[in-house]
This record gives sequence, structure tokens and C-alpha cells, in this order.
Amino acid sequence: MLLTLTWGALFFPGLFALCTWGLRRARPEWTDTDCVMISTRLVSSVQAVLATGSGIIIIRSCSDVITDRHWLAREYIWFLVPYMIYDTYAMYLCEWYRTRDQNHRHSLTTFQNFLSKNRLMITHHAVILFVLVPVAQKLRGDLGDFFVGCIFTAELSTPFVSLGRVLIQLKQQHSLLYKVNGILTLTTFLSCRILLFPFMYWSYGRQQGLSLLRVPFSIPFHCNVANAFLIAPQIYWFSLLCKKAARLFDTPPAKKDG
Repeated sequence: MLLTLTWGALFFPGLFALCTWGLRRARPEWTDTDCVMISTRLVSSVQAVLATGSGIIIIRSCSDVITDRHWLAREYIWFLVPYMIYDTYAMYLCEWYRTRDQNHRHSLTTFQNFLSKNRLMITHHAVILFVLVPVAQKLRGDLGDFFVGCIFTAELSTPFVSLGRVLIQLKQQHSLLYKVNGILTLTTFLSCRILLFPFMYWSYGRQQGLSLLRVPFSIPFHCNVANAFLIAPQIYWFSLLCKKAARLFDTPPAKKDG
């Protein structure tokens, strides 16, 4: 555990610093805000690839969805803890660089703006650190590594979300790449963050000889509550993505006539 935490604490900030340094040298025309924001997105994408890969390995190794074990189900969570702490600071750093461009320094106003603009993500990170980590590492005992692996694969959509943010930062939101990436973002988000939950119920039902509709009534009530708690913000974020996609592909009549 301690070794994994240490590796995570060194890896993510180190990768962020390396990316920022490399972008400043490779793209001197980019502002510091561009470099910091894009570096943050690159690190998020790397973490997402590692989490998704770990999840796939865990899922494929667990024949029994309840009792089978895989060491990554616990070790990667310890690796994820320093990432959540780093990412919270990285989000603040991005906010500070944006306000620095307006000749503002570190201040209470900057911090309040950061909390206001990122309150949902900050809550998301806090819940992972103070609720999901204890549940996954202690309270669930030796059961459910398969489902932990499933949750890891939810990160598959993150690289596409990050690429969209990078393209917006670089004023490329009207490009073909942005539109194609938007479709991929919606597809991966729907499949890996929304449909993931019916898949977990189906996997349990298949092993127990139950239909999908009977599974919610055959598992402990707190499991249904936990899943509802997890899927609720995903549905909210997906609705925002759908609204954004609708605006992107909806060309006003005036523009068409012109």
C-alpha cells in the first residue's frame, strides 16, 4: 500500500511537470495557461487509460463475479488516491493561470471562483476519497473485485472528454475533429458510465440464474442505493454532453441561408 501510494504521489505530479515543460519547449507560441491546461488533460487521459486497462484485466480474470480476486482491484485504488489529490490541485492551478492572465494573484476570490466553477468535480473527488476508497478497501471485505474492475472501465470516456476541452482551449471547437470526438465522447460515456450499471446487474444475474429485472430485488438494498448514488451524477453529466452536442450540430437557419 505505502509503495503504491508513493509511486502515485511521484508519478502524476512528475508527469504533469514533464508535460508542461515539454509543451513550453515544443510550442513556445502557446500561453502558460494553454500549457498547464493541456498538461492537466494529458495526465487525466493517462490515468484513464491505466484505470481502464486495469479494469479490463480484473474483469477478464474474474470468472465468479462475487468471490474471485485480483490484486489490481486493491492496488490501483491506492494508486488512484494521490491522483485525486493531485487533480484537485491541478484544477485550482488551471483556474489560477486563467485569472493570472487578468493580472490577478492567488487570492480568496480566485479560490472562491475555483470552488464555484468546479464544485461538482470537487464533490466527486471528495466522495471517492472519503467514501468509495474506504468501501472498496475495507468495508466490502474480500468480495466484488469484478465490480471494482467494472467501475475502473468507466474512465474510458475521459480521454475523449479531455481532447474536447483541449480543442476548445485551442479554439478548434468548429473543426471536424471536434465533432468526431464529440460523437466518440457520447458513445463511450453512454456505454461505460451509464450502461455499465445494467451490465453489472446482468453479470450477477447470469451467474445466479436470475433475469435482469429480478436482480435488484435479489441483492442487498444498500447495493442498489450505492449504484443509484454512483449513476446519478453520470446521468447528469451525460445530459450536459447531449445538450452540448445538440448545440454543436444544430446550425441556425440564418447561417444556412447565408
